[in-house]
Amino acid sequence: MKKISITLLILSFAILAKAQTPDISGFARNYIGVISETGDFSILQNTLNLNISKMGDKIAFKANPMLYHYRSDSLNLQLRELYLDLFFKNFDLRIGKQQIVWGKADGVFITDVVSPLNLTEFLLPDFDEIRIGITAIKFDYYIGNHTLELIWLPNFTSVQMPKASSIWYAQPDFPIQPIFDWSNSEIKPSLENSEIFAKYTALTSAIDIEIMSGYTWDDTPTMHVQKEFQVNPQTQKPMLTEINISPKHHRLFLGGGSFSTEIKGIILRGEAAYYNGKYFQTEDPTAEDALIKKDYLHYVAGLDFNIGNVKLSTQFIQKYILDYNDLMKENEIENTATFMARYDLLRETLHLELFSYIGLTNKDALIRPKITYDFDNSFSILGGANIFVGDTDGQLGQYQNNSMLYLKIKYSF
Repeated sequence: MKKISITLLILSFAILAKAQTPDISGFARNYIGVISETGDFSILQNTLNLNISKMGDKIAFKANPMLYHYRSDSLNLQLRELYLDLFFKNFDLRIGKQQIVWGKADGVFITDVVSPLNLTEFLLPDFDEIRIGITAIKFDYYIGNHTLELIWLPNFTSVQMPKASSIWYAQPDFPIQPIFDWSNSEIKPSLENSEIFAKYTALTSAIDIEIMSGYTWDDTPTMHVQKEFQVNPQTQKPMLTEINISPKHHRLFLGGGSFSTEIKGIILRGEAAYYNGKYFQTEDPTAEDALIKKDYLHYVAGLDFNIGNVKLSTQFIQKYILDYNDLMKENEIENTATFMARYDLLRETLHLELFSYIGLTNKDALIRPKITYDFDNSFSILGGANIFVGDTDGQLGQYQNNSMLYLKIKYSF
């Protein structure tokens, strides 16, 4: 795997050397966030994003290094993309580190599962930054308005979760502090352990359709829990003395699709996926490692439309676990909705936007109002808020103490 990366890097710089003037674009950004309740800074971040590319008749190149500078001298350099495009008569090849975006949903990942997510800041980063680049070979074959896409991932990449010191870290709900053993969480790169995805796309005058499938690893590790007990000498009853957690990734099969169509100015969108072989946490004492294996269905239906100059979008999302066991910790049915409203004014230099996740099952929400002013094509200022409300047991409500105000100043070039 390392030899492939080095070879690709050498080829990339060779192309750069031959291409006299590669195209360079990107942005510099300052991002400040403050917790509204305490006044503590939740984030102090400076970002430099570079897109270096060159397009030819039969070959193209792109490199996307991104540098994050946090408080003090903490630096995080990420090579988000580094790939070569090879163009042929009826097909294209993309080889290298890349981000792959599938599906029709906004802010929800259902069939969009090829690139794992960076959740170290929950769902707050821009979605073009939240996906992690993966090393892959992507093959696209074209027949008129139809496309067959095949993707092979030789190396598994896991989702990135918050560290224990982060405000986004979700503390495990155990009566005593567990002991983690991460030794079984690594997936060794091999042909047997590689991942495969396929997608068929049809673009017609009436409807756009995508059908996909995948043989992959669950990006989020399953927590295998082992509990040890001793007899309490005073009560003579079992007493919990130790909890050992071993995170492991398991194979998943999934299949699904998406569509979008327009009816009298209204965009109808839908997306669904069936997941086979997901492990869920359970309180069943007879379940091995406190886990149970089930299939589930995840889908979304959405509408995009305008009322005057206001752009509106809404989605209904449902996750349904089949053959449900009442001892499972997760809900059998979990319903969520999203709502977006956007209004542009002052010759489209001032943008007002509201986006919300609404947990219908857990009665919680994340409300994200923001206002952006574009001084010109290159310089903008964005101010906004991330407001968490609702039941503290919900995925969103658990972060109600993290509600914040933020400011982003961005220069694009």
